[in-house]
Amino acid sequence: MRLSRGVQPSAPGSRATRLELFYDLVFVFAFIQVTTLTAGNATPRGLVQCLVVLGLLWWAWSGFVVIGNLVRTDQGVLPFVAFATVAGAFVFTLAMPQAFRSQPGGLSGPLVFAMCYFLVRALQVAVLGWLASGDRERRRRFVVVLVSSRGLLVGGLVLAAALLPQRLAGETWEIGLRLTLWIVALVVEYGTALFLSGTGGTLLSAGHWAERHAQIVLVALGETIIALGLGAGFVVELPLNWLVIISGLLGVAVVAALWWAYFDTLALALEQALHRTREPKARSALARDAYTYLHLPLVAGPILFALGLKRLLTGTAEPVNPAGDLLPGFELLVLHGGAALYLLTLVALGWRALRVWRWPTIAGVAVLVLLLPVAARVPELAALGLLTAVVLTTIVAQTVVDAPLRRQVREVAMAEQLAAEAEQTTWRGQHL
Repeated sequence: MRLSRGVQPSAPGSRATRLELFYDLVFVFAFIQVTTLTAGNATPRGLVQCLVVLGLLWWAWSGFVVIGNLVRTDQGVLPFVAFATVAGAFVFTLAMPQAFRSQPGGLSGPLVFAMCYFLVRALQVAVLGWLASGDRERRRRFVVVLVSSRGLLVGGLVLAAALLPQRLAGETWEIGLRLTLWIVALVVEYGTALFLSGTGGTLLSAGHWAERHAQIVLVALGETIIALGLGAGFVVELPLNWLVIISGLLGVAVVAALWWAYFDTLALALEQALHRTREPKARSALARDAYTYLHLPLVAGPILFALGLKRLLTGTAEPVNPAGDLLPGFELLVLHGGAALYLLTLVALGWRALRVWRWPTIAGVAVLVLLLPVAARVPELAALGLLTAVVLTTIVAQTVVDAPLRRQVREVAMAEQLAAEAEQTTWRGQHL
């Protein structure tokens, strides 16, 4: 790839840069905003709005991952582009509470959100267009994708949603129309890569691609830990009691199990499968399906679980019943639904990348669904305990079943790590 002196090309062995980790910090704030806002609007519409906003955040994040896979984002002029992107992402995160409906006396929340989101995407598209300018084939692919949807249609839909007249046919209709346009925009985003799979660029660094997506999963799991600390508000607002402590420990156990389910073996196996896929179109398809598509529900699962946990901890801090109250339907739905979505996505990842069915995990998801009527009839602490027991049992059973695969994958990963460390040590000894 021929580039100007303003940027440095990436390489097949490139990994994530510190600047990309800095970019992720704004999404820590964004995920907190999503759960906080949805916790205050515990309705089906509020849940749909949560998922739509997550989808828009995902594409704002993944666009920067594509750039980081092509060039070194901490070199040349790109850090300044990243800073502008971070600023835009931060402002549309600030506007998120009014993304669907403005409050009187201030700026138009939907318009601020849409304009900043459009700015972030436009910056990413502009950088990709600049990188494609020196290569005829890459330029042709870029123009096809730009004109077909992502550059024009999606931005137009988001802006059209923001420009809907205030008080249009009542508040419910206004929010419903805006939500519909955003859903259409997300459908277009996802559909573009499926219908134009032959026009996509070649994945340059499989290691970078896998590492960046693993990092955002870690951010999502971290949001659950933050919900444990902030959800009850007991530090300055509500009393500390044993129900809060036990609920928090159960939440930590679930998050630890979810971490193990992905990072212990599956994340390594996915990266190795991506490395082994040499044919460019097949590699791009695997990167798209296993990472761009399937890692979004993998991120959404812990965030939904964090949402339910935040509301549960608020209830346990001031219980009416010393043994704990019953969980409302919304909290029960997002707790079980978040955990089930995460586990079900692991099943889909195992099949797409490794062609294996993760039967213990499938059974665990089924048990989570079947336990919903039971969990609705027991105190909230007992309901969380049941969920924790199912998740832990599922992960242990899957680890036992995966023992041969786990041993093989981890041996390869360790051999790769030792080889890289030995090569780096040799280079440092010669040059430093």
